[in-house]
Amino acid sequence: MIQTPTKPTATLWELFIEFLIIGAVSFGGGIIAYEKILLTEKKRWLNDDEFMASLAISQTMPGLNSVNLAVLAGDRLRGAWGSIFAVIGLILPGAAFVMVVGLAYLAGKDHNMADLILAGVGAGATGLLAAITAKIGVRQFTNLKPLMILIATFVLMSLVNLSLPYVLLIMAPIAIFLYRPKVQKGEPKS
Repeated sequence: MIQTPTKPTATLWELFIEFLIIGAVSFGGGIIAYEKILLTEKKRWLNDDEFMASLAISQTMPGLNSVNLAVLAGDRLRGAWGSIFAVIGLILPGAAFVMVVGLAYLAGKDHNMADLILAGVGAGATGLLAAITAKIGVRQFTNLKPLMILIATFVLMSLVNLSLPYVLLIMAPIAIFLYRPKVQKGEPKS
């Protein structure tokens, strides 16, 4: 008798607590890194392919990718209530933090320390985003086509200073051409 692998499950409370922890310790783009670690490594609620599919879907939805990813993961694990608990857990610490920091900033906005703190937060978020890019993209960095697309995109945005819409207008057709379906010998061309 063949046993099918059981899909990992999570309680609503567990979803809330885990996403609350992520919301409490992450800033900016780095939050995706924490979600990946939670979902694929720590709890193994999703495999890498499921995570990447959910991330791709979350990027097409309006709103923050991290919140969209929490919605999708929560729904996959516990349905609509899972989505609600994951999202509340994720945004609660950030919302509380922003409220407290906003009030503190208003009280001392002319202080030099405020600028230093904001610069530190920005540097931390950049580092976390770079870490998840390296972790998720490790397969892509070893293949020539995606590596060339990455380098060309970096050059166009960072060195040439083109805005994102122009970079997309240039790079999207190139990427589509490079990854077009190949016609097998003997198959009619459509």
